[in-house]
Amino acid sequence: MQSFASKSNTIEKKPSKFRIKWFRVLHYIMLITLALIILGPLYLMVLTSFKQQVVIMSREPVWFFVPTVHNYQHIIEEEHFLRHLLSSLAVGLTSTVLTLFVSGWAAYAIARMKFPGRGLMANTTLVVRMVPPAVLTVPIVALWGAWELSLANGTSIFSGINNAYVSWINSTVLCTSSSYWLEAVCPLFSDGLTDGRLGLILFYSALNLPFTVWLLIGFIRQIPVDLEEAAIVDGATPFQVFNKILFPLLKSGYAVAAIFTFRIAWNEFLLALILTGRNSYTLPVKTTLFIRESGVQWGLIMAMGTLILIPPMLLTFFSARQIIQGMTAGAVKG
Repeated sequence: MQSFASKSNTIEKKPSKFRIKWFRVLHYIMLITLALIILGPLYLMVLTSFKQQVVIMSREPVWFFVPTVHNYQHIIEEEHFLRHLLSSLAVGLTSTVLTLFVSGWAAYAIARMKFPGRGLMANTTLVVRMVPPAVLTVPIVALWGAWELSLANGTSIFSGINNAYVSWINSTVLCTSSSYWLEAVCPLFSDGLTDGRLGLILFYSALNLPFTVWLLIGFIRQIPVDLEEAAIVDGATPFQVFNKILFPLLKSGYAVAAIFTFRIAWNEFLLALILTGRNSYTLPVKTTLFIRESGVQWGLIMAMGTLILIPPMLLTFFSARQIIQGMTAGAVKG
């Protein structure tokens, strides 16, 4: 009888499988709230892009409306969308490639090589990144203005080369054809060194270089030194060690750095507004031109915002695997 009673008490004290775990419920409530905060504005942006201006400016909320693609059609056909898209892609991709190329070698030198000032260089790298980009706008504009003035006056050693190149490219079929695609591609090359894109590329590369260097230093330090020492014993040079040993192992780090660098270059507005001209505007600058004296064209702005969102999303989607590896790099596996 006593054994039966003890067994029954044990059964009664056994916790129920359907017990509510309030901590987990709170956890999911917070995740859902954060998801709504992030996705809510995006949903409204996409929804508004399919509305007519009359529906958008209605005093009373309109829950049911007839969707229209007029905003997208107007942007693509009448606002030279392809030209500004190519301008943004040229600036974003070129600055990303340049930043990754330089930061990879710099991170390798700081992480593996011993030279005077290495510690100071490593500790002060991020100080440059702490400076607000708006503070650097005035000196950068002054430097670029002096550069364009020297090209125009012929005082620069590049003036003759630039003028000869501009004359040649404007006479080719690239800029003389009436094709829609060639008409959009021509401004990428016809302005030479005075279109502002070169200044943007150099500025974005310098702005993102400290972060990418520090990011890649962490990845390089996680790679065993034995792999490099074995390659050096076999007669490999430092360039061969980096290209054949380290570079294939740094794909996740490069993916994270590429997303960060491209996003900054793709979304930056202030310097792009100052340096670029009518033919070389990037997409964020072009979006602000829909704020006119007649009113704010919210439908066009939201449609442009939706189109601007697509390339970073595609880049993030195709690099998701490397990004997850980069985020979990260094985690303890048990």
